[in-house]
Amino acid sequence: MNPLDTGRHMHDLISELFPECRSLSGNGVRRTLAVLKREIESLEVHEVPSGTCCFDWTVPDEWNVLNAFVIDPAGERILDFQQNNLHLLGYSLPFDGEIPLEELNEHLFSLPEQPDVIPYVTSYYSPRWGFCLAHSQRERLRPGMYRVKIDTEFSKGSLTYAEAFLPGEEEREILLSTYICHPSLANDNLSGPTLMAALWKWLATQRRRFSYRFVFVPETIGAIAYISRNFEALRRKTYAGYVLTCVGDERAVSFLPSRRGDALVDRVSRHVLRYAAPEYKEYSFLERGSDERQYCSPGVDLPVASIMRSKYGTYPEYHTSADNLEFVTPQGLAKSFDLYCRCLDLLEKNRVYQTTCCCEPQLGKRGLYPTLSMKGSAGDVRVYMNLLAYADGERDLVGIAEHIGVSAEELVPLVEKFLEHGLLRVCE
Repeated sequence: MNPLDTGRHMHDLISELFPECRSLSGNGVRRTLAVLKREIESLEVHEVPSGTCCFDWTVPDEWNVLNAFVIDPAGERILDFQQNNLHLLGYSLPFDGEIPLEELNEHLFSLPEQPDVIPYVTSYYSPRWGFCLAHSQRERLRPGMYRVKIDTEFSKGSLTYAEAFLPGEEEREILLSTYICHPSLANDNLSGPTLMAALWKWLATQRRRFSYRFVFVPETIGAIAYISRNFEALRRKTYAGYVLTCVGDERAVSFLPSRRGDALVDRVSRHVLRYAAPEYKEYSFLERGSDERQYCSPGVDLPVASIMRSKYGTYPEYHTSADNLEFVTPQGLAKSFDLYCRCLDLLEKNRVYQTTCCCEPQLGKRGLYPTLSMKGSAGDVRVYMNLLAYADGERDLVGIAEHIGVSAEELVPLVEKFLEHGLLRVCE
């Protein structure tokens, strides 16, 4: 699977999903999952009824938008949900009436420091209505009466999430989770679900040691609802995991470790990034911000990390209309796909090995060592010897690679060769 071709397909999928209005709940989420089900045929959609208690949280009423707009004193429609769904405050109450500019201003949200973008603003758990707009547009509003129409519906519906499962040779699972609750934001939302779909297609063609669970949830409340419904199975089966988010731009590669900081998923991620993206920046778990907050929380404590391009909250386009189809690129998406493939492949192949010989094995008779010995002749097989020297039944493959200073990807074919010749055995 060519990463750039995959990146192009991901970008096409983002473009298709971009206009949809997604939130914590509602038909926009369902329509998004229906598109993703084209990519992942086994995707199963679940509904959690409004009012359901999930640990310390309660699933809110379902929210759907029919229309929303503002007309200025001259009769011009200046804000229109149909033109850009970021204009409407997330979970806005309905409103219908004429009000003066002074009152309207109390319900407007803009960014003076970024005057030309529309901010993404929500009010999930405090009832209010409002609109978002570019600050430069806000400064041009004229005094007078404004016609405001917000046609939204709250109902005792449900929160929607979805999951898919790929079985492996073992019951232990690798958890991949992303969120589906943001409206027209390309990097901070749609890049994650499209990467999940690409990884599904790739993993479906691979021999899998581990089983894989793909989870699509509304951020925070959705992850909490999912954990509350699957708590025991997650705690028992999850071997490693990632939250997929902000994987579409080209500016950076970022890593956020699990709360533990030294879990296998952290070690594997750091090792892959050291060789495949040496310019990467590691953040502290203190700088967390997505659903790793829930998966890693005390009491749940799953080994879940995140590899991103520009980390959420660190790039100026974040949570604004500038997080668009131009900000994410096929090349940026392709790089993320490649990094995740490498990490998952190393998780699959990382084991503890032990040599089967006392002292060094005779590699020459197996065609693994030069038959003519002279100065410098052992240089090409130094890695062979170092691998065998540290395959002591205690270090795993990542640990050996780190100790001898080579990429674990370089060691994988050597391990397979030594297993074939009976020079190594698997301890775990």
